[in-house]
Amino acid sequence: MRLELIERHSSLRIAALIAAVAALAGSSTAWGQTGPAQAKPPSIAVSATPPPGEGTPPGEQGGVYSDPLAPFNSAMLTFNMKLDDWVLRPAARGYSFVAPQPVRESVGRFFDNVNVIPRVANNLFQLRFAEAGGEVARFGINTTVGVLGFFDPAQNWFGIQPHPDDFGLTIRHYDVPTGPYLMLPFFGPSTIGDAIGLAADGAMNPMSYLLPWWITLSASAGQRAAEAINYRSLHMNQFEEVDRYAVDLYGAIQDAYLQNRINETNELKK
Repeated sequence: MRLELIERHSSLRIAALIAAVAALAGSSTAWGQTGPAQAKPPSIAVSATPPPGEGTPPGEQGGVYSDPLAPFNSAMLTFNMKLDDWVLRPAARGYSFVAPQPVRESVGRFFDNVNVIPRVANNLFQLRFAEAGGEVARFGINTTVGVLGFFDPAQNWFGIQPHPDDFGLTIRHYDVPTGPYLMLPFFGPSTIGDAIGLAADGAMNPMSYLLPWWITLSASAGQRAAEAINYRSLHMNQFEEVDRYAVDLYGAIQDAYLQNRINETNELKK
C-alpha cells in the first residue's frame, strides 16, 4: 500500500499541467524539465503512521523526520490531491478509453527514453561509469531499433538493464544533508535537497539553451502533462482505496517517500 501511496504522488511529480504554465511563467525554465527518476520501491504495507515529525524512519538512520514545513506541506498535499481528482484522473480515464494499454505502455517507454541525459549525468557524477555506459547503450539501441524508444530491445534482446538516477540521489550518495521534507505543488513529495536536484536535472535539458524560453516552457509543460496523464492512465485502479486505508495519509506518504529514497541511496552504495 505504501508503494501505491508513493506512486500516486509520483505521478504528480511529473505533472506540469496547463495550470502549471501560469505558475512557472515567471520562474526558471529548469522547473519545467525532467523530474527525478523514480525507481520502484519494494511493496510495503501501510500501517498507522505517527503524525509528521513524530515517527522514526524505518531505514538505517534513527531519529525523527524533520518537518518544520508541515503546515505548508499539508496544504500542498490537499492541492495535489484535488489536482489529481479534478484534472489528472479524469484526463487519464478518457485517454485510457481511446488508447489501448500496449499503446500507453509504449508511450511511457518513449518518455523514459527521452529523459536519458539526467540519468547518464548523475551516474557519472557518482562515478558509476558502467551504469552510465549502460544508459547510453540503452538510448542508442532503443532510439534506433526500438523506434524512438517505443520498444525496449535493449533490455528484452540484449539484457541491458536500466539504471535510473537523479541529482537528489547524487546529493545523498555523497552524504550531503537533504534538508526537511517538502511537498511540492504539481511535483509531489520531496525534500529541500531533492527540489534542488529537480531543478538541476531540469537544467540538463539542451532545449533550454537552444530555444527561446517561452518555446522551451510550453514544450516542457506539454511533455510533462502528457507524461503524467499517460502514467496515471496505467495506474488507475490501484489508487482507489489508498485514502480509505491510510489512517494518516500525510504521514504515510511522507514515510513512504523518505523510506523509498533511503532504499534507493542504499542500492547506489552497494
